[in-house]
Amino acid sequence: MADEALSAGVVARRLGVAVTTLRTWHQRYGLGPSQHVPGHHRRYTPTDLARLEVMRRLTAEGISPAAAARWARQAPDTLPTAGVTRSRDGGGTTIPVGRAGPAARGLARAAMRLDAAAIGETISRTIATDGVIATWDRLLRPVLAGIGERHAATGVLIEVEHLLSRCVSAALTATAMAHPTDGPPRILLSCTDEEQHSLPLEALAAALSEAGVSYRMLGARVPVAALLDAIHRTGPAVVVLWSHARATADPAQLTAVLAAPRRPLLVLAAGPGWPVETLPAGVVRPADLAAAVSLAIAVRDSVDRPAAS
Repeated sequence: MADEALSAGVVARRLGVAVTTLRTWHQRYGLGPSQHVPGHHRRYTPTDLARLEVMRRLTAEGISPAAAARWARQAPDTLPTAGVTRSRDGGGTTIPVGRAGPAARGLARAAMRLDAAAIGETISRTIATDGVIATWDRLLRPVLAGIGERHAATGVLIEVEHLLSRCVSAALTATAMAHPTDGPPRILLSCTDEEQHSLPLEALAAALSEAGVSYRMLGARVPVAALLDAIHRTGPAVVVLWSHARATADPAQLTAVLAAPRRPLLVLAAGPGWPVETLPAGVVRPADLAAAVSLAIAVRDSVDRPAAS
């Protein structure tokens, strides 16, 4: 049926490959979209997608593209089983992504192959289509959490985590740079002292840029003295202090910010490292990325709003 047909971009995200890879498989091996509606681009049917999934799986397991394509063009009941390792999401050779959708499973596959081109293309396209917040919540967080879960259980996938993190950072930075912001930066973003996991903070920065909101980013591992110097010199209305783990979530850092001579109007303790019961009075812990963006923008707007005459 026509409503089941998929575009090349959707198929690429589901498989975790680049669109250019789909074009190559089409041009060289005849594994292309089979549905054609006059006046429109060809679309991939469910049968096309099933064949491409076979192609992706076999090539990932070391079978030559030409041989994999021959198998993929055959009926499903004639596909080879000997010598092929089959694994499902959540198995030992995959990244578990829970109930996340096909795009997250495709990104996980691309990450396991260390396919930087496919990773970057998937992230950039999803941001362009769904926005930063939805991309973070539905695509990136499930895959990053899955890698962390697999590493905790097995001690492996360090190279996968590093490559994916670099690709995520590059995509978020490109998004931030592509959106012009308005007004002086009233929001200061910082990791706590010794906190090295800055990707969520970079996602917040990209989401603010997407909304046209200026900010300053200090990044990872910011000593308290340096953070206080930045607050004194810039007088931000909002300070976001990110901590990924309890080991880096010292409430004394928040207390120091609250005691600053140029105390910000809002201090956000962002990240799972902050236990709610340890937060000093006057500090807010946002529930998620969307909440952090909304709170920061609301306070920024209250500062920049012209006073009533």
